[in-house]
Amino acid sequence: MSDAKAQGNNPTAAEPAPGQTAVAAIPDLPEGSLIIVPVRNLVLFPGLVAPISIGRDSSVLAAQEAARAGRQIGIVLQRNPETADPKPDELYRVGTVASILRYVTTPDGSHHIICQGDQRFRIRNFLEGFPFLAARVEKFDEQQSTSPEIEARMIQLKARTEEALQLITQAPTELAETARNITSATLLADFVAGVMDLKPTEKQDILETFDLLTRLNKVLEFLVHFVEVLRISRDIDQQTKERFEDRQREVLLREQLKTIQKQLGEVEGNSAEIAEVEANIAKAKMPEEVDIQARKELKRLEHMSDASAEYSMLRTYLDWLTELPWAVSTEDRIDIAEARRILDEDHYGLQKIKRRILEYLAVRKLNPQGKSPILCFVGPPGVGKTSLGQSIARATGRKFVRLSLGGVHDEAEIRGHRRTYIGALPGNIIQALHRAGAKNCVMMLDEIDKLGAGVQGDPSSALLEVLDPEQNPTFRDNYLAVPFDLSQVLFITTANMLDTIPGPLRDRMEVISLIGYTQEEKTQIALRYLINRQLQANGLSPEQCEITEAAVRGIIRAYTREAGVRNLEREIGSTFRHAAMQIAEGTLQHVRIDTADLPTILGPEKFESELAMRVSLPGVATGLAWTPVGGDILFIEASRTPGTGRLILTGQLGDVMKESAQAALTLLKAHAAEFKVDPGLFRKSDIHVHVPAGAIPKDGPSAGVAMFVALTSMATDTAVHSDHAMTGEISLRGLVLPVGGIKEKVLAALQAGIKTVLLPARNKRDLEDIPEDARKQLQFVWLETVKDAVKVVLTDPPGN
Repeated sequence: MSDAKAQGNNPTAAEPAPGQTAVAAIPDLPEGSLIIVPVRNLVLFPGLVAPISIGRDSSVLAAQEAARAGRQIGIVLQRNPETADPKPDELYRVGTVASILRYVTTPDGSHHIICQGDQRFRIRNFLEGFPFLAARVEKFDEQQSTSPEIEARMIQLKARTEEALQLITQAPTELAETARNITSATLLADFVAGVMDLKPTEKQDILETFDLLTRLNKVLEFLVHFVEVLRISRDIDQQTKERFEDRQREVLLREQLKTIQKQLGEVEGNSAEIAEVEANIAKAKMPEEVDIQARKELKRLEHMSDASAEYSMLRTYLDWLTELPWAVSTEDRIDIAEARRILDEDHYGLQKIKRRILEYLAVRKLNPQGKSPILCFVGPPGVGKTSLGQSIARATGRKFVRLSLGGVHDEAEIRGHRRTYIGALPGNIIQALHRAGAKNCVMMLDEIDKLGAGVQGDPSSALLEVLDPEQNPTFRDNYLAVPFDLSQVLFITTANMLDTIPGPLRDRMEVISLIGYTQEEKTQIALRYLINRQLQANGLSPEQCEITEAAVRGIIRAYTREAGVRNLEREIGSTFRHAAMQIAEGTLQHVRIDTADLPTILGPEKFESELAMRVSLPGVATGLAWTPVGGDILFIEASRTPGTGRLILTGQLGDVMKESAQAALTLLKAHAAEFKVDPGLFRKSDIHVHVPAGAIPKDGPSAGVAMFVALTSMATDTAVHSDHAMTGEISLRGLVLPVGGIKEKVLAALQAGIKTVLLPARNKRDLEDIPEDARKQLQFVWLETVKDAVKVVLTDPPGN
């Protein structure tokens, strides 16, 4: 409601302002005109009295002249309240004729007039020649109607007005009485509109509504909305007050309960929890810095109500602190002979890796306080990286805990969230230590090459502190906010490839490469480990089901092609499930699976040697490629058609591989005469080089030799030996340069049925990394130049 009040019975007569000076040379106003006084935020309704502050010189002069001459003034709302000196077109055209009841000048020099509204008017045009605003106006007498519609709205207005005044706690009682005593519909509508808390523009809209029924409807609509707002405000205030009173009552009752329990000598509720936490702190044997922090937080807990949200958060924090293995560690039982037995029992082959692990254990035995290196096992899936970590834990007698990092893209998953966040928890490193229950556990960080960076930070950067022996003794988790010593944890990481691991993180780890297995190694792994594990998984015993060694070799050769043994175990499990169904049905008591049974159980052979078919035509060569899941063979096809000498490359090749094809073609053109190739062939033909499996992206320089051989085979119309495969980068001078991934490529060649492998001569140093079994089955040719390759792989080399 505004401060405007209804007119009293004996209004004070208008008086000139104190100290008013005579105004000379102001012409008389013509008949039917008014002195106009603009106001910023006030709409004066007929029948109401309101104080108005005037500050503009023109308005002061206008009020003084009206008071002196005993004239009425026109109160008009200006359209923009920020306008300092409004012009005629910046004023509303409808206003209120008002009589000045009193003119007051305060000691600070400000001017105020108290006015009473009389009737509405509309400005017809403004007059010039006056030191203030003056205008010809059209005055309107109010309608006096007593129709049923108007009487009904009067009843509604009075009822709603009384309801609104009851909802306003500080509303004067005189207002309700005044509203009840008003008998004129026009006066009632203007009175309610004047005392309602409306925007000036909304009040101006009501003032400009001359039709009485329409004006009553507008006022009633505003009043209904106003009452609804007051009701909602009252409900919110009441609910807030009730919640506050309930909380105060609960706190008071809890304090009284504590006092009663203290008088009775009982220790219950909060006191018992505090005592329990204090005992846990003493039992945890934390470092001094952590102990001080824990006891500081415990004191805060003592002075809190256990009903508060912060109490629960602080109690959870203290539980984490006291349950971590600050002083709990397992005793290292390092017996090198026993460790060797465990590694041989769990893993077949991997001699170099086992030797490195035994060396590590020997150093730990001789220097228990030394800093643990960070081992990183890198290799294709299924070669036993994770199980090696479990074997190390068995060999040392330590607890083992595994943490998968694949897909982690939030730094807080490593370091934890700060306690200020709702639902905050320590990071995965601290949680893993909590699960292990020992500060010298074996912690395996699996799939470290699959960490991702997001808007929440880079988790690989957070791991720099974890995996640095110089920094991890004071690792600080954001949730704990105290240092935890990680120096006694044996960290082991695994990855499929090193390329995606950031350089600083890779520098902190000792990389141990695990290559794929040969067919013989896979056979032994299946016979020693996989068969027994799958028999148990499918509820079978060796007396009920057996699989021959020949069948295992058949599965390896025809149904799997991988670096590890994961798919091999799945296929063995499929054969056992077939047997389990027959035994469960009661048709057989014993099932023996041999090579002849494999097509019936596993279906047609999934892999076959396609070398003879793919390489029997000129223009096709077999290359060797490295992939994150092991090595693979790669066919390079070259063809020519009549054209203009273009080189067409297809097969979704990367930039490096495209450049290798360009270099191979340039090299062949340069040595065309030596290889008995017509130079005009390149001008009259388009050369098309294609690498099949076009949906798979391919890149790298390793296919340079294979591309040169394929182009030479095409140009000389000579086929390539089907059991030869090659790898190596080429230069424009014809040199064969070394490449990486030799071990994986050689094993892939062996699995594909290759007999002869052509490798760069500068890769001879990698020969010892190739398993001895593979070396015995393959013939190696070492290449210095591309001419060496052409002499070996073509069935009829040019120049013979």
